[in-house]
Amino acid sequence: MFNPSPADVRRFFCAAYAKALAGQAMDAIEIIASKWMDEHPEYAADFADVDAALAAIGKPEPTARENPFLHLAMHLSITEQCSIDQPRGIRQAVELLTHRRNSLHQAHHEVMESLGRMLQESHTTQRPPDGAVYVADIQRRATKD
Repeated sequence: MFNPSPADVRRFFCAAYAKALAGQAMDAIEIIASKWMDEHPEYAADFADVDAALAAIGKPEPTARENPFLHLAMHLSITEQCSIDQPRGIRQAVELLTHRRNSLHQAHHEVMESLGRMLQESHTTQRPPDGAVYVADIQRRATKD
């Protein structure tokens, strides 16, 4: 299982950002990351300076600001989950939520809440993440008024 360090994650996003700006060839995962970075221009400065990104590891984010690297990593995780439908049913649940919200981006942000809750629960209980509960939570979001 791939388990990158926080430094690896930051280097990846900064490198993908630099390649996209320079018009260089990118791997498929870098292209996907670049598309999500385009959706978040407010993080451009974070991705543009790898040294600052690495120096900030472990330091609290400024007030009322989320970690841009974690945020983009979650977008990538959800994209990958949907591409392989793992956990089973995630693709359909995200598609339903996307249709309901009329926005893939908005749907991803809601899925991040469910994903974060599932991971926190797993951490707290010391049990594996419960994919069925995660998918059911997204399905509830997609079907409630």
